Amino acid sequence: MSSTESSTYEGFTADERAAMKEHAQEQKKAARRGSRADKAAEAERDVLAKIAEMQDSDRIMAERVHAVVTASAPVLAPKLWYGMPAYALDGKVVCFFQSAAKFKARYATLGFSDQANLDEGTMWAAGFALTEVTAEVEARIAALVKQAVS
Repeated sequence: MSSTESSTYEGFTADERAAMKEHAQEQKKAARRGSRADKAAEAERDVLAKIAEMQDSDRIMAERVHAVVTASAPVLAPKLWYGMPAYALDGKVVCFFQSAAKFKARYATLGFSDQANLDEGTMWAAGFALTEVTAEVEARIAALVKQAVS
């Protein structure tokens, strides 16, 4: 088989490799923690610290998303997932916030994993672009998160 420019595999991007390294560090750190309560408290501190590191617009949106998710679905536990703030049920990520700066994207994303109960017919959204978190957006996030864990 001859190789062509369009089919040449270049491997993971630097951003993807960085995200995988962050995930490996998160797993090692979680394994070292003590009690379940200590792990939960440390995980939330890690999420808040990651949010605090974000650029202004991403940080503001991430803070609002964090507040809405934790208030709307207290059963979800904050944790880092590939260096992103995420919210898990029984250890499995249900939703996450991806800052625009993380992958040099045009907008931040609120994403949902296949663990989220968002099924609606044969096709439904699992990711939402965010450019601003308004009161209307907060209400929509709250409804989605509640549905995701129902």
